[in-house]
Amino acid sequence: MANFTEDQLVQLKAALHKRYLDLQQEVRNELAHTKGIHDFELAEYLNNIPDDIDTALVDRQINEMRELEMSMKYLSELEFGDCIDCGNEISFERLLVYPSAQRCVQCQGAYEKAFLKESNPSL
Repeated sequence: MANFTEDQLVQLKAALHKRYLDLQQEVRNELAHTKGIHDFELAEYLNNIPDDIDTALVDRQINEMRELEMSMKYLSELEFGDCIDCGNEISFERLLVYPSAQRCVQCQGAYEKAFLKESNPSL
């Protein structure tokens, strides 16, 4: 685990929790149409999702919530703050801004370059 002070760990835990709650509220707001829908009606509703629900946004939000849950687990197990690619410490400042970060800035940049290169077809 990265070498954070107790105060930094408290701040990171609070940042993880706050971001999780913010995302949870965003998903609720996006899915506000589902209020009053019973479980037996949900399958039909999901087959006919209203056009004004951004399903890609909700999917990204839920994926980030999963990443935050993993980060909270790693934090509780004292395995938090190391880059998954190079193993170096992810800076406290980066984690405070983006609590679910799994890569240091350098590795994230390399990852994005490789990922963008793969997703852009060339002629």
